[in-house]
Amino acid sequence: MAPRLTDMCPIRHSLCWAPTRELAEDSSCLVCPTDRLALPDDCLSLVVIHHLLEIVPEPHRLLQEATRVVADDGYVIIFGWSPLGVEGLNRPWLKPRDTLPWRGRWRTPGRLKDWLAFVDFEIERVDYCGFRMPGSLPRNASLESFGRRHNLPLGDTYMIRARRRVQWARVVRPRLPATAVGRSLLGNSPRIVTEHERERLTEVE
Repeated sequence: MAPRLTDMCPIRHSLCWAPTRELAEDSSCLVCPTDRLALPDDCLSLVVIHHLLEIVPEPHRLLQEATRVVADDGYVIIFGWSPLGVEGLNRPWLKPRDTLPWRGRWRTPGRLKDWLAFVDFEIERVDYCGFRMPGSLPRNASLESFGRRHNLPLGDTYMIRARRRVQWARVVRPRLPATAVGRSLLGNSPRIVTEHERERLTEVE
């Protein structure tokens, strides 16, 4: 991921991931399979999935592991290639290419919304970028500015921000029978003794 993106993040302690030691950037890089992250539950404030869901063999498993290690107040950021952008619409008509970013399976944010709901996450925002005209490179500043201002779902890539779905606990109080409620109310309330009852109590004593 570009250093500029990580420099803008307010979280100072970052951890990168690599599938093998040969691809690790430094000694602090996390090296493990994508479906078995060597991290405990709820230990991270932010997880960034940068164009991985398109190419990993088990994208569902990757998403489950990524959301497992996110704390309750944390976020998941997903960068993906959009099949509705110019490049995505051209893919069916082009020869299959094995190089990035064209290989793999591109999915819409709507599809990933269903995947995130399965792991109790919900999308808060989707931003699109990489706007261009067919046959041109995505370097048109005015077109990019217009597309981002109106957040048109026609960019070549998108960014999803999602967080754990808040589930409010509902307190259910047990219902007591009417007779028990009546006894409880009578037992806790003062009782008025009439003159006739006082005389009977005196005779018993």
